[in-house]
Amino acid sequence: MTGFKQQIEKGALAQAGLLDVAQINTAAALLQQVADSELETIRVLFADQHGILRGKTIVADALPSIFINGLAVPSTLLLKDTSHRTVFPIWSKDPGISGGVRGAGDILMLPDPKTFRILPWSPHSAWIFCDPRFKSGAVIPFSPRDMLKSSIAKLADQNLDLVVGLEVEFHVFELTDPMLEHAHATMPGAPIQTRNLTQGYQFLTGARYAEAEPVLDAIRRACHALNLPVRSMEIEMGPSQFEFTFDPADPLTHADNMIMFRILVKEVCAARGLHATFMCLPNIENSAASGWHLHQSLVDRKTGLNVMIPSEDGTISPEASGWIAGLLAHAAESCLLTTPTVNGYKRYLPNQLAPDRIQWGSDNRGAMIRGLMAYGDSASRIENRVAETTANPYYFFTSQILSGLDGLMSGLSAPAPSETPYHSTAQHLPNSLQSAIQIFDASPFYRTVLGDAFVDYLTTIRQAEWDRYHLTISEWEQAEYFALY
Repeated sequence: MTGFKQQIEKGALAQAGLLDVAQINTAAALLQQVADSELETIRVLFADQHGILRGKTIVADALPSIFINGLAVPSTLLLKDTSHRTVFPIWSKDPGISGGVRGAGDILMLPDPKTFRILPWSPHSAWIFCDPRFKSGAVIPFSPRDMLKSSIAKLADQNLDLVVGLEVEFHVFELTDPMLEHAHATMPGAPIQTRNLTQGYQFLTGARYAEAEPVLDAIRRACHALNLPVRSMEIEMGPSQFEFTFDPADPLTHADNMIMFRILVKEVCAARGLHATFMCLPNIENSAASGWHLHQSLVDRKTGLNVMIPSEDGTISPEASGWIAGLLAHAAESCLLTTPTVNGYKRYLPNQLAPDRIQWGSDNRGAMIRGLMAYGDSASRIENRVAETTANPYYFFTSQILSGLDGLMSGLSAPAPSETPYHSTAQHLPNSLQSAIQIFDASPFYRTVLGDAFVDYLTTIRQAEWDRYHLTISEWEQAEYFALY
């Protein structure tokens, strides 16, 4: 271990001050662990702007070099939309990328030794997560993980910590055709063909759990092996739809956990000939939309006490009121961060246990924010039900922290809770990705707290996705006009 420590200390990352003493010690111990193991490969990865893992796989013996010099990858990985197209004109004189990212150069992957995990479904391999940085080590304005770290620090400056709990819905289907013919290799690839793993709709039905138990057991065991704090595994509303919930943790830990969970589920299922998807509303007959419910409580850093506990007469605390008010005030402009896909806006429908307008309610699953606060209950919290499960967790959590913190700092107060969420006069959520792009682009709040470089960057990527969707001839158009005219 001493030899590894000396190598790291003399390396470019340590010399540039990009690894502190604790990280160096953790990395040295990790390198010794890998040297003593039978690991063969290490997946060196970062979560991109879509929350998709990208990177390179190295042989285990090469891991020391990652902590000595980092790993270079093309900067275009940060410039792609969900079809994997690079949407900025990187070969032009002005590619239109603010923030100093060169269109066709390299960026640096800075490893975080705490994220190292041996993969139980591929035990000869492990992964480690990195933060994408400029080659100098400077923070990139739209680096997801660094953005969340910055927002957490802003909250800490106010003597507060956010604690979050996850409820994550997804589908698992049997794979009937992987669509691997050459003609299927488009951008994006042709959608694979599937059928249900279980029948539905049978919400929380024990017999359905028994039918799906083998794959749910495999997912649960893999979660435990990666130290993901699984709390429950549930049969959700729709056919072949499931939900996993997780015990509370700090935002950075749970953002990493969400990234791990999504890839874990997909890889564990793929190894069994199954297809798992976190797509919000698959275009499959009788399918149900998947949502991501984020539980949030605020803790005083000095006392460790939950400041969202209401008074004995039920009056919510000033902190809870301000936090809720901030989330509501910035909900529409946050949708590009909470609901980043074309598909996600098709979930915002009335009477579907999903929100369609910006409001909060006391223990009301139809409202965007569900208040779960009671006098004497140390677990008092709010639950934001707005997000889809494809959301980049680093961007999503950042939106919650910055919005809630603005509510607190601005002295905002929550309105009265709604008990009729689908019949209220509250403002509706954006009804399309295009609407969300326009609201985010025009947001003085996000241009102030996240910067013009990030707002321009993300709207460019999402606009490219919307344009491809909008300009594609749909089945509706073909049915509507082809025979008529």
